[in-house]
Amino acid sequence: MEKELEQRACDVLKIVLYGPESTGKTTLAAKLAAHFDTVWVPEFSRGYLQEKWNLEQKVCGREDILPIAKGQMALENEMAKQANKLLFCDTNLLETVVYSQAYFDGFCEPSLLKHALNHHYDLYFLMYIDVPWVEDDLRDRPHHRELMYAKFKETLDRENMPYQVLRGNLQERLKTALKKVEELIKIKEIEL
Repeated sequence: MEKELEQRACDVLKIVLYGPESTGKTTLAAKLAAHFDTVWVPEFSRGYLQEKWNLEQKVCGREDILPIAKGQMALENEMAKQANKLLFCDTNLLETVVYSQAYFDGFCEPSLLKHALNHHYDLYFLMYIDVPWVEDDLRDRPHHRELMYAKFKETLDRENMPYQVLRGNLQERLKTALKKVEELIKIKEIEL
């Protein structure tokens, strides 16, 4: 199991779209990848949990956390091979940790937490909750958005992760994100 949670080394800049559900992470990841002519990593749990819902009418349980984490890392490691200097991740294991702790009374599988904290990302875009909630089969906490945002932000602060909060509508978020990514590229080029 440990191997399945490892992040393989690669020479691309990794940027995570991170934060509460229904804040535009997927849309922005796709737009950023298209703009920079690269690929993005979809959120594995969406397909996994939608299939569970469709087949069993059941929501995420503790038993699903590790399969979701393994699936997410498999996707990220595969897409990193295809990336063109940048890889945009529509979630990562740290997000899975936050959800696990929020939904399961503080529980997080120790190996998941260990790997999540050891993975490297160059930047997190923390998505603020100032966009409309979009309901679907899997989203279930429209009245807990402030609490969830606080948990995500607290985790980044506690772990000293590099991040930029994105606010406003999609165009405003995209403009801020593009500027920040361009700055990150310039910094990395100088370091090389």
